[in-house]
Amino acid sequence: MIEQVINRRNMHLAYQQVLRNEGSAGVDGMQVRELKNYIHKNIIAIATSMVKGYYLPLPILGISIPKSNGKSRLLGIPTVVDRWLQQSVAQAITPLFEFGFKEHSYGFRPNKNAQQCLQQSKQYIDEGYQYIVDIDLKNFFDEVDHSLLLQLLYRKVKCRLTLRLIRKWLRAPVIINGKLIKRRKGVPQGSPLSPLLSNIMLHELDKELEKQGLK
Repeated sequence: MIEQVINRRNMHLAYQQVLRNEGSAGVDGMQVRELKNYIHKNIIAIATSMVKGYYLPLPILGISIPKSNGKSRLLGIPTVVDRWLQQSVAQAITPLFEFGFKEHSYGFRPNKNAQQCLQQSKQYIDEGYQYIVDIDLKNFFDEVDHSLLLQLLYRKVKCRLTLRLIRKWLRAPVIINGKLIKRRKGVPQGSPLSPLLSNIMLHELDKELEKQGLK
């Protein structure tokens, strides 16, 4: 698996995706436009550290973003390099999980969008279903249990080095207003891996709801 992650084409596609996403600099101040030159100079050393298991991510920059309800949510911004490497891992492991996700799951999925979700909802209404239940998992991203998530990952990802990388990113501390805060739970919103990791957790909820005969 780690070979797929550091495959030249995979890493190049990941670089292009980071460019498209743009985004702010992390704790090291490196901008997206600087990534190409950095990769050119350091690609061999980075790939070697990943294969040897001693790559260490930098802390995440924590920024509070206001919400429409007047509250705020914490956005975690990894460094540009970590975003590139996380994207490389996400591309390698997504196929292992994507085929198993439920057809009616629309969030952060390839070729899925909110419009399709609304169309499916309308179809259910046209079929005679009268009740719509809106469920919000409070502080979901902040409360994800790392041990449980890693167990779910291990079902499909058998590569020890790839799992170790993901665990390091999950445990990377957050810097908020200059203060370093350790993390023992949660998936930082703002990282390329977060949507996939969230869907791996929410897939368990999908299965339970489906078991109960709910649409």
